[in-house]
Amino acid sequence: MILLAWSAVKVAYALGFGLVLAGFLGWVERKQSAVLQDRIGANRAEIFGLRIIGLFHPVADAIKLMTKEDFVPQRVLRPFHALAPALSLGCCLLCLAALPFGGEVSVASRTWNLQPWASPVGLIYVLAFLGLGVHGVIMAGYASNSNYGLLGGLRGAAQMIAYEVCMIAILAGPMFLYGTLDLQEAVRWQGRFLGGVLPAWGVFTQPLAFLLFLVAGTAASKRIPFDLPEGESEIVGYHVEYSGMKFGMFMMSDFVENIVICGLGATLFLGGWQVPFVTLTGSVGGVLMLASFFVKTCALLFFLMQVRWTLPRLRFDQLLDLGWKSLLPLSLANFLITVWGCYLWR
Repeated sequence: MILLAWSAVKVAYALGFGLVLAGFLGWVERKQSAVLQDRIGANRAEIFGLRIIGLFHPVADAIKLMTKEDFVPQRVLRPFHALAPALSLGCCLLCLAALPFGGEVSVASRTWNLQPWASPVGLIYVLAFLGLGVHGVIMAGYASNSNYGLLGGLRGAAQMIAYEVCMIAILAGPMFLYGTLDLQEAVRWQGRFLGGVLPAWGVFTQPLAFLLFLVAGTAASKRIPFDLPEGESEIVGYHVEYSGMKFGMFMMSDFVENIVICGLGATLFLGGWQVPFVTLTGSVGGVLMLASFFVKTCALLFFLMQVRWTLPRLRFDQLLDLGWKSLLPLSLANFLITVWGCYLWR
């Protein structure tokens, strides 16, 4: 009974982490863009006269999306039209289960694992469900019976497949170095120190892979400057025939994908829940683990938000050239250097 309750708690905080943070990112995106563009940003939604720098806008957005008419055009493929947003969001949320929010802590004579779902192939699990998310995009474009939606879906499929291939090649180097596909073990490996001073985080041992991962992760999650499947200036997008909460699910899936990418980046390159020079034990250690993982993930999200409002959108041919002609060769070169470096060091 205790194990069942603990499993429910882990599912709750994994889903809560993704959904609450995704809603909060809507506010961050508005206010951060306002700061970069020297304007005020969203600040009009209020409760009992309180505005609190626009923090009620995500609540207003949620109410608007849930109460807005669910308009479905004629001649759409209704089962697929309804399934597409659920498939996109569901695949992203399932990825959260394998992220190591924390390690094992001993409390009340029991050992508690703060990772929602421990698996020896956690990285494969995350990448597999990220890859399945492309089916929701192409399904939405095809089922809408719209040329614009179909073109946006095809763009999304080409983009996501290209950069997920690149991401697998990029992560081959760090995972070969760590000697495991288990995300929890990868975090533990980074708990050692280089020269007794510098933590053996992936950002120090695999700096090229870290930079390539941020680029490929941003493109795989369809965020600016890689938002070609939904670029308003040149194409309407794969979700053109969606409204209400179905459109909101597509919007949430983009945010949750971004959270998954940043959580994976924090796990593989920033030491995950590790805190250098601090031994994490007991309930206090568990809280510090969760806080460390949360802060590192949010730091990467903040950086990607900065990039979002700084760089212009690429053309589609430039986007594919960047993936197949630049990122993939560099990632393979990084893998070969890592393999030879490990062999010679041994």
